[in-house]
Amino acid sequence: MSFNTFGKFFRFTTWGESHGPAIGCIIDGCPPLIQLKEQEIQKELDKRKPGQSKFTTQRKESDKVQILSGVFEGKTTGTPISLIIYNEDMRSKDYKNIKDKFRPGHADFTYFKKYGIRDYRGGGRSSARETAARVAAGAIAKKVLEKKLGKNFKISAAVTQLGILGCDTTKWDDKMIYKNPFFCPDKSMLKIWEKYLLNIRKAGSSCGAVIEVRANGVPAGLGAPIYSKLDSDIASAMMSINAVKGVNIGSGMNSAKLSGEENSDEISQNNKKMKFSSNNAGGILGGISSGQEIVVSFAVKPTSSILKSRKTINRFGKNTTISVTGRHDPCVGIRAVPVGEAMLSCVLLDHYLMNKAQCG
Repeated sequence: MSFNTFGKFFRFTTWGESHGPAIGCIIDGCPPLIQLKEQEIQKELDKRKPGQSKFTTQRKESDKVQILSGVFEGKTTGTPISLIIYNEDMRSKDYKNIKDKFRPGHADFTYFKKYGIRDYRGGGRSSARETAARVAAGAIAKKVLEKKLGKNFKISAAVTQLGILGCDTTKWDDKMIYKNPFFCPDKSMLKIWEKYLLNIRKAGSSCGAVIEVRANGVPAGLGAPIYSKLDSDIASAMMSINAVKGVNIGSGMNSAKLSGEENSDEISQNNKKMKFSSNNAGGILGGISSGQEIVVSFAVKPTSSILKSRKTINRFGKNTTISVTGRHDPCVGIRAVPVGEAMLSCVLLDHYLMNKAQCG
């Protein structure tokens, strides 16, 4: 399998499978002399790890990260940083009864057609378990950005829609996001979402979600105007996350509904300070950051592993049915929140380093 590496200047390569002994990543291009402790990476991993509420998979993983290289006396050395996370709670037996069947909505069929072999234990490499390694890489990227861009830099992410139920993003509260199991920024929706998701789980089904990621304090000038646009690289990063089926930058798809005057973010000058009247562009113009808040949202499809019986075929080409038991998220989008935050951090650092190389 090729293409396990993401990024240009700040690059990370992930490895490992859902039911293998461990997963991890190797990070190349991290600047030296950045203070880094395992606890700082662990803080981000703890946001994503499974088994923290009744609304996520009950697989129990501590996701404890260990730094194997690239850090000396508490600081990065500029050499490759190797991270490892051991798998602790695999139940491969849950998949033995369906090992010859292709789960609808999963990558089982396409993996088998491409490679002629697949790891049926939770999807192997195609499992969202791989995203823990991305979150670890993103924690380091975030740490570097905070040092390079200063206290004005801030990044946060939240679920803004759970299935058919949206929330009021004007009530966005960063402090609230990590105090509830849905990563919801709107306190008024918590009880409504809880009832909705519990009913979906009881029915043996699942739902999708929309996640929004925001980054403030990003300087103007990041991005290249043609083949490495900041927004195209962000879209690529988000689309690489498991189960993501659509990405919006700023107003995104809704831009098609706006008139020219509604969509244009007017610019004015006041007391030597330039400002935009709105941010439909999501902080990116012509592939280059404008200095405004970077806003990206992405849609995550419903979890494909559900209890309800579905039609499928097996690897011998025979028609059959399948019902997936075991431990699965009723909404996999919930735990995609820290993953989206991590991927945006990696893209922003990558472009920050590229910009420094070209423009000083």
